[in-house]
Amino acid sequence: MKLKKLLPALCLSTCALSTSAIAANWSSTALHINYGEQTNPFTEQESDTAVYSIQHASGYDYGDNFFFIDYSKDDLEDGFQDRDFYGEWYSTVSLSAITGQQIGSGALIDVGLTAGINVAGDAKVMKYLPGVKLSWDVPGFNFFQTLVTAYIDDSEGVAKGGAPKETNSWMFDVAFDYPFMIGTQKFNVKGHVEYIAERENEFGQDVRAWFLAQPIITWDLGHALEMKENTLLLGMEWQYWHNKFGTDVTESVPQLHVEWTF
Repeated sequence: MKLKKLLPALCLSTCALSTSAIAANWSSTALHINYGEQTNPFTEQESDTAVYSIQHASGYDYGDNFFFIDYSKDDLEDGFQDRDFYGEWYSTVSLSAITGQQIGSGALIDVGLTAGINVAGDAKVMKYLPGVKLSWDVPGFNFFQTLVTAYIDDSEGVAKGGAPKETNSWMFDVAFDYPFMIGTQKFNVKGHVEYIAERENEFGQDVRAWFLAQPIITWDLGHALEMKENTLLLGMEWQYWHNKFGTDVTESVPQLHVEWTF
């Protein structure tokens, strides 16, 4: 994968990070490492795959930013996840913050306008995701959010050596974070669940709607070792992907998960 294909996303991510750094109310940057046996949905071959991910989240007076960049490497030289990058960036403006009035009532605590971008390296994929984020007050959760966006394709297509261009679609996503304790030990369940509706590629072929769930359960190893808590986490991520990448392949794979917050 050519790193220059990630430059638009990297530039947007840098801008988001710079903006939040000026007046950030909170900020968190972490390295995630996942390791498990993933499936190439186009050949159905399985291979041991390591995914290294930098994730950043920050909040400022008028909203929040989130982005991640994955680097994937498997043990098969098949042109799929050999040494590939993938990134997503989202920035949300809180309507409550910019209007000075509480938007929402009851369990709905805020409504935000979101702009997102998804970029894949080898596949030369570019997606834009404008939409609305709803923040909910759910007892026990650090956060619980739902996101509805368009899924607008601006990819390079087969003619330029990438994956086939697709018609536009839409996405629904749920993100959550739930801490809990067992005795004196700290644990956490977090992750997201997304649904992306069906579309067609540039050859008129159906790209199936997919359902992707990536819950992570972690043990706060730093706290257990009497170090700084919420810094070093050890656990498992379960990736369940029905119709992976729009194919008819369903993947269900546990992955070793290590997380270090800077």
